[in-house]
Amino acid sequence: MTIYDIAREAGVSASTVSRVVNGKPGVNPRTRMKVQELLDQCGYVPNETARGLVTSNSRLVGILVADVRTQHHIEGTYYISRELMAQGYCSLILNTGGSDEERVGGIRMLEQRKVEAAVLIGSIFQSDAVEKAIGRYLPEVPVFMLNGFLNLPNVYGVLSDERGGVENCVRLLERKGRRRILFIVDAPTPSSKLKTQGFIDGMTALGYKRKDLCIYSGVEGSIRGGYMTMKKAIKENPDLDGVICSLDIIACGALHALREEHVSVPGQVSVIGIDNSPYAEICTPQLSSLDNMTLDSGMTIAHKLIDCLEGRTTNQRTLLYTNIVERGTT
Repeated sequence: MTIYDIAREAGVSASTVSRVVNGKPGVNPRTRMKVQELLDQCGYVPNETARGLVTSNSRLVGILVADVRTQHHIEGTYYISRELMAQGYCSLILNTGGSDEERVGGIRMLEQRKVEAAVLIGSIFQSDAVEKAIGRYLPEVPVFMLNGFLNLPNVYGVLSDERGGVENCVRLLERKGRRRILFIVDAPTPSSKLKTQGFIDGMTALGYKRKDLCIYSGVEGSIRGGYMTMKKAIKENPDLDGVICSLDIIACGALHALREEHVSVPGQVSVIGIDNSPYAEICTPQLSSLDNMTLDSGMTIAHKLIDCLEGRTTNQRTLLYTNIVERGTT
């Protein structure tokens, strides 16, 4: 049934029914109750698309994810979309792919869909091409970045202190008597670069020289990547006693390699991953991991986004401190 059918049944105008549907004032309480009973009986559901055309509010939020196979990215997307749904917003989730061209295409698609706000998941969106695309296609739309930031007036970032977190991982291993600590890091992104700098800061603070640090860079972000790199590292560094991996999934592969080489964990070598993902709990032994606050970041973005859409002020950059969750590998 339409609001006109409801209006005829109730003996009121269509505008009165519309006021009841939208919870607006100016309707007699008895009339409101009568109309609401008819709406409930008919199971009336408002057409949100049509409502958006009238009010210019789509209540649609676009969420861009470079690769939905990335565990911590899709977890962040889940938390954000669930919270937005609870507040009456619908999420359009797009898997953009790995290139700047594809990410720009995703931003253009959000502009075509007339989203009220956009969320970009991951530091990989922190690029010149994306910055230009936002300025061109979404200049008036609030854009929120999970673990990233761009210097635009309509961009808001919620970032994790991964640099400081990795530095704390180094300190933890040092307190446990580890001296030959390696760092295994995936392909260069703003996030992985910060993690690498955190490792360098932590090691140099302990008195090690930059040239003596052992860093394996550009590793495939997979179990295979961690396995193959760890096999190589064991041969090249027989005295290693600590490993920090930029992703939990890489650390899982490293644990497989250590097990094959009959290296006890944490007896001979301690291992720490990053993300505190489900991978950390299903591997054997369970993996100690740096929690980069994906849940907190997602919830913070959702709340700040709604504040922004409802006219409340919010700061553009928010930094969340990380936490090391110790399990069986340290």
